[in-house]
Amino acid sequence: MSRAEQPSRRTVLAASLAVAVAGGSAPAATAADTAGTTAAGPAPAPARTVDHRSWTTYADWRSGTAKGTRAVAGLRPGVVVGTPLGTVDYTDPHTGTTATWEYATWTSPVQKLAVPATEAIASWNASTPAGTWLQIELKGAYSDGTDTPWYVMGRWASGDQDIKRTSVDDQTDGRSTVWTDTFAIDDASTGLRLASCRLRLTLYRRPGTRLTPTVWRLGVMGSDVPDRFTVPASVPGLAQELTVPRYSQEIHLGQYPEYDSGGEAWCSPTSSQMIVEYWGGRLTAEQLAWVDPSYADPQVCHAARYTYDHQYGGCGNWPFNAAYAATFEDLQGVVTRLRSLTDLETLIVAGIPAITSQSFLKEELTGAGYGTSGHLMTVIGFTAEGDVIANDPFSADDAAVRRVYRRREFENIWLRTKRYNASGKVASGTGGVCYLYFPTRPTARQRKALTAVGVPV
Repeated sequence: MSRAEQPSRRTVLAASLAVAVAGGSAPAATAADTAGTTAAGPAPAPARTVDHRSWTTYADWRSGTAKGTRAVAGLRPGVVVGTPLGTVDYTDPHTGTTATWEYATWTSPVQKLAVPATEAIASWNASTPAGTWLQIELKGAYSDGTDTPWYVMGRWASGDQDIKRTSVDDQTDGRSTVWTDTFAIDDASTGLRLASCRLRLTLYRRPGTRLTPTVWRLGVMGSDVPDRFTVPASVPGLAQELTVPRYSQEIHLGQYPEYDSGGEAWCSPTSSQMIVEYWGGRLTAEQLAWVDPSYADPQVCHAARYTYDHQYGGCGNWPFNAAYAATFEDLQGVVTRLRSLTDLETLIVAGIPAITSQSFLKEELTGAGYGTSGHLMTVIGFTAEGDVIANDPFSADDAAVRRVYRRREFENIWLRTKRYNASGKVASGTGGVCYLYFPTRPTARQRKALTAVGVPV
């Protein structure tokens, strides 16, 4: 969690957008946005407001435009460096070091969004051996027929010995802006939307070597979630609880302050590590050798280090967390939005926990005991009454991590896009953002559940 009721950098940036929209002629809320029931009974599930597209198959990789890259087949098809286009110098803004790299590119086909979007988030799964890294960019077409520039959505490596993994600030054309990891239309009340987009990968390696990054999954989630302070109430489904490891971020207070001041702000990597280990992901003694041996749960320190965004100054970059999860064997990760707790129940029944992002005042979530401008936690199940069972890393110790939160309160703080902060000002909500980690080869049941919530596998 970002420190209780102290704004994270993401929230500071997004708040300006939220206030601007709130001050304009934002679309009026629909009945489904403001009422949980109708005269005939529970409100119907809201219309899909999210379009998630991923490139994962050999045919997908063959469908793009390759310049110096080539597609590879196998159990996990991907794209790699073939014959580099040439070399380029890159000066790392966080170290000041300039190095020369060979590079090659792959550009996806243009993807028309089924939901013309106010926001878009890219995510990727890749391997970057030492001496390699990659960049992800997004270019879109607006609904008025004009184009965005190429926006950098991340410069990433699984390690930190070659470059410092980073988002890029100050990217805007006056109509849209990239806020850390999220493309957003500057003023959605004008009706302007992102109608289509494509992604471009640039793969880098040390000159004269045969090293290469391998990208197995590349995706983009476009969404147009209506502005709303409240959301419709869902009807509880089947009760079930998954056995997910429990880790507290709070036992890491003061540890490795170079990664966003230590454990106080490590809700995202702590949640990621819980689900990675649920799926069997383990770190070796060699990988953990850098961690002070007196620290408990050293794998949480590791997750913080390897999700840290040196520009954002924190471990809460959403795609960086999904990419971290996918560095573990046989795991993949995506960032998406879901419509309701019914979607979460669909995943839980299939054995898939989820990491949700939300902001709330202390009194808005009974039993939490804190308020936050941005916090990640792991949903692991539902009670017989339909309440949410969560592994909440903002807990005194590992034993206290499991919590039960009231269904109606939880779904509202997670799914809303508008809220009032501790100062009484309008601030933003995430609108149902979550991370999903699942096997590279999901079972038929898992595949069906993921498809049902809009994640292609």
